[in-house]
Amino acid sequence: MKLADRPPPRRGRKIPKTSGGRQLFVRLRESLASGVTSLPDIADIVARGLPADASVIYVARAGEVLELAATFGLNVSAVGRTRMRIGEGIIGMVAASGDALNLADAQNHPRYAYRPELGEEGFPATLAMPVKRAGRILGVIAVMSRQTRVFTPIEVEAVATVAMLLAEILAGAGATDLSAEGFSDTLPRRYAGHILSPGIVRGKILAYGAAPPIARLLTDDPAAELARLERAVEAANRALDGLIAGALPRGAAPREVLEAYRMVAQSAGWLTQVREAISDGLTAETAVDKVARTLRERMRKIADPYLRERLADIEDMIGRLMVALGGRPPKPERADGYLLLVRRLGPADLLDWHARGIGGVAIEEASGAGHAAILARALGLPALTLDRGAMEAAHAGDDALLDAEGGTLILRPEPEVVQVYERALEARTTRAAALAMYRDRKAVTRDGTAMTLMLNVGLAMELDQLERTGADGIGLYRTEITALAAGGIPDVAGQAAEYGRVLDRAGTKRVQFRTLDLGADKLLPGEAGQGEENPAMGWRSLRVGLDRPAILRRQLRALLLAAQGRPLSIMFPMVATVAEFRAARDLLEAEAARVRPAPESLEAGTMLEVPSLLFQLPGLLAEADFISVGTNDLMQFLFAADRGTPELADRYDTLSSPVLELIERLVVACEEAGVPLSICGEAAGRPLDALAFAAVGVTILSMSGNAILPVKALLAEVDLNALRPVLRELRRAGAAGGSIREPLAAWAREHNLPV
Repeated sequence: MKLADRPPPRRGRKIPKTSGGRQLFVRLRESLASGVTSLPDIADIVARGLPADASVIYVARAGEVLELAATFGLNVSAVGRTRMRIGEGIIGMVAASGDALNLADAQNHPRYAYRPELGEEGFPATLAMPVKRAGRILGVIAVMSRQTRVFTPIEVEAVATVAMLLAEILAGAGATDLSAEGFSDTLPRRYAGHILSPGIVRGKILAYGAAPPIARLLTDDPAAELARLERAVEAANRALDGLIAGALPRGAAPREVLEAYRMVAQSAGWLTQVREAISDGLTAETAVDKVARTLRERMRKIADPYLRERLADIEDMIGRLMVALGGRPPKPERADGYLLLVRRLGPADLLDWHARGIGGVAIEEASGAGHAAILARALGLPALTLDRGAMEAAHAGDDALLDAEGGTLILRPEPEVVQVYERALEARTTRAAALAMYRDRKAVTRDGTAMTLMLNVGLAMELDQLERTGADGIGLYRTEITALAAGGIPDVAGQAAEYGRVLDRAGTKRVQFRTLDLGADKLLPGEAGQGEENPAMGWRSLRVGLDRPAILRRQLRALLLAAQGRPLSIMFPMVATVAEFRAARDLLEAEAARVRPAPESLEAGTMLEVPSLLFQLPGLLAEADFISVGTNDLMQFLFAADRGTPELADRYDTLSSPVLELIERLVVACEEAGVPLSICGEAAGRPLDALAFAAVGVTILSMSGNAILPVKALLAEVDLNALRPVLRELRRAGAAGGSIREPLAAWAREHNLPV
C-alpha cells in the first residue's frame, strides 16, 4: 500500500474544520505575519482563542530556572519577577517531567506553589504544557479557567500545537534549555548501552535527526499545503521503492524486513492526522512535525519494546517526508567512518546510512528484536542502544569510541583511552587476518578430535556467513525472526519461499530448522499483553503450536514443500515431555504424508531447554533423531534465574560443575543411543565455554557467525587429552556450584591458548 491512497486536493477545495484550534491558528498566523508578534501577544491570542480566562508563558533561564515572560488575565507586573525552579510547583513539575498536566483544581494539588504577585487565586483549572524542542525543555505555557473543570481533549491538542510553535520561536530567540549537560560539553562522557550488533569502532560523531527551526509554521492556504504533502509522499514512496529494489552488499536483499517496514511506515493512521493538522492551518512541515511529537510522547509511555520499536519505522518515513518537504537537510552523500548517533532508526534509514559508509551506530531508543538491530547484525555493523542523554551531549564532529562488545559509547575520549582502544583494534585486525586462514580448514583439535561448527541464523540475508566462515552448516535456523520482522506469520507459500532460499544457499550443508519459538520476549503484535507473570515459562514456543495446531501444521507443510526432495531436519523448541515431542512429530508425519515430492530424508529433533526432559531421556532418545541443547533457556530454568534480570546476569555460569555434569551425562546417554547431540546456545560461541564442552565430549557446536573462526582457531591448539584431567580437578574443586571460569582461563593462558 502506498502512503498516498487519495489524490491531492485541487487548489481552492474547501478544507473541513476538524478541531477547535482552527481560528486560534488563523489569529496566530496573522499575528506572526505582521512581524511584530511578542510573547504577550501569543498569551493573549491563546487565551482568547480557546477560550480561557488567563494564560502564562514561562521561559527557561540559566541555573534551572523558569521565568514568567508573558501573561494574559493575571498581573502583568509579575512578568520578570515570578520565577520557579525546575520541579517547583505545577509549572516546575511540567518542566521537570516533560509531560503536560491537566488539573481541575491546581491550587489544591500537593505540589502547588503559591506566588502572591501573580493574582491567580480565582483560576483553579490549569492546563500546563511543556515547550520543548528536540527533547530539550525551553519553557512552559499554561492556560487557566475560573471554572473548576478539566480542559477538553480538543483544547489540550490546541495548546500542544501552540507549544510546538512556541518552541520554534524560543529556539530562534536563543532560549536556555533545562537539559542536564554537566559542567562542560567538552569533557569526556561515557554512556552505557546494550549491544545490538557486536564490534568496536572509532570515528567522528554524526548526530542526525534534530531538525532546524521550521521557517513557516502556519498557512492561509491549506489546500496548497495538502498538495505539497502529497507530492512529498510520492517522492518518499519512490525513494523507498528504489531502496527495496536495491541490494545489500554481497547481493543479499533484505526484502522480508523492508517489506515489513513498508507495511508499518505507510499505514494510513498517522498520515491522516497530518492531513487533519494541515486542515487546521498548519504548514505541511509543521503538521508532520506535530504528529511526530505526539507519536513520540505516546510511544514513550508504552513499556512493550516491540510496539515501541514500530515508532522507529514511522519516524523513518517521517524523516523522509521532512526531507522531501524541505524541512530537514538531506543526508550527506558520504559518511565514511562516521559514528551515527540518532534517537531512533528504522531499517530503511539504516540501509541508507550503511550505503553512505557509516562505521557504527548508537541509537537511544531501540530493541534487540527490532528491525534496525536485525539488519545491523546482518550487515556486521557495530551498534548499541543507549540511555537518553548522548544526543544532547554530543556535537557533530566529536571524536568517539563505540564499544559494542563492552556496551559503551565514549564521547571525546581521553588520549590514554584512545591509545588503549587503538592497540586493541590493531590486535583485532591482526587477529582477524590470522583467523581468516582457518576458514577452509576442518575443525579438528590438536589431539585429532573432529569437531562440527555450525551457524545460528534467523534471516536468509545472513547466509553469506556460510562461505565467509567456512561453517559446516546451520545448526539453528530461527524461523520466528522473519515473523517478528514482518509483524505476522507469513502464509504457507511465503514461508516455503523463505525456507527454500535457505536450503538453496546451504547447498549440501546441513540445515536444522527450529519451528516458531514465539512468546516470552518474542511477541507478535497480536500476542502482546497476555498478562503472564512468568512469560518465559508460560504459553510459548511448541506449547502455542500444539494448542494451535493449524499454525504448526502450516509451518511444517511449508518446510516440507521447501525441501523439494532434499534432506530436511526440523527441531521443536521448549519441549517439556516426551508426549509433547511425540505429538509434534505426529503432526509432522501427517503433513509429510500429504506433500510430494517427499524429502530425501526427514529428521525430527528437539531442543533440550527444559530440565524435565533430563529425567525422560530413555523415552526421548527412542523418539528423537537428534538433540540440541539450548543453554540460554536451560540455564535460566536450571538455576531459576530469569536471564533478563541484570542482577542475575553473572550469578550463574555455564562453566560450573552442575552444568558440566549435566552435559557430560547427556553426552554419554546420547552416545549409547546413537543420537547426535549439539549445543546451540550463546555459550557455544564463547571460546572458553566451547573448550569445556569439547572436553566433556560435545563435538557439535552451533554459534553466531563471528564466533566460528575464533572457536575453530582455539580448538586447533588444544589437546583435549591434556585438558580433561585438569577440567575434572577444577570441577571437583568447584563442586559446590561455583564457576570454574577463572581457573580454566588461567590454565588456557598458561598454555598460550587464544581465549
